[in-house]
This record gives sequence, C-alpha cells and structure tokens, in this order.
Amino acid sequence: MWLSAVVLLADEQPANTGPDFGKASPFGLLVVVLLLIGTFALVWSMNRHLKRLPESFDPEHPEPDQAVDEGTVEVEVEPGTSQPDQPKTPPQESSG
Repeated sequence: MWLSAVVLLADEQPANTGPDFGKASPFGLLVVVLLLIGTFALVWSMNRHLKRLPESFDPEHPEPDQAVDEGTVEVEVEPGTSQPDQPKTPPQESSG
C-alpha cells in the first residue's frame, strides 16, 4: 500500500490529462458570477423587507381579540348541573 502511494506521489504528470486540464472555461466563470450576483440581490432584498417589519406583532388594542377568545375557553361546570351545549358531531364509522 505504501509503495503504491509513493509511486503515485512520485509521478510527475498524472494520467489522462490534456492541454486543457485544470482550466475553467469562461462560461463557468460567468455562471459563478451570475450566482453570486443573484445571491447578493436576494440577501439585499430580504434585509430591506426585514427592516420594514414592526418590532412586535402584538396588537395595540387587543380587546376585540380577547372577546373572541373568551368564547373558545372551556367552561367549568359545577357538579350536579348539566353540561353546556356541545356541538353534536355525527358518529364515526369504524373502519376495518
């Protein structure tokens, strides 16, 4: 194993290389530059949009929202009284 590694490292020119080995084409450079420009534009646009967001999304006047939420909170029922009206759902058919 060591012998094969030494032979590969001592070889002056790797096999299967032509005169254009290791050279990038101008088209490849153009693609890389276009990708970098696109990435820069997306980051710049995202930063502009993030600066426009408010510090907090909490409403200034939460009273209307709280009034709606009060209807969704479970109501405790005292012992000995009937349950509050629950919406009736059709019975589920068993699958199988």
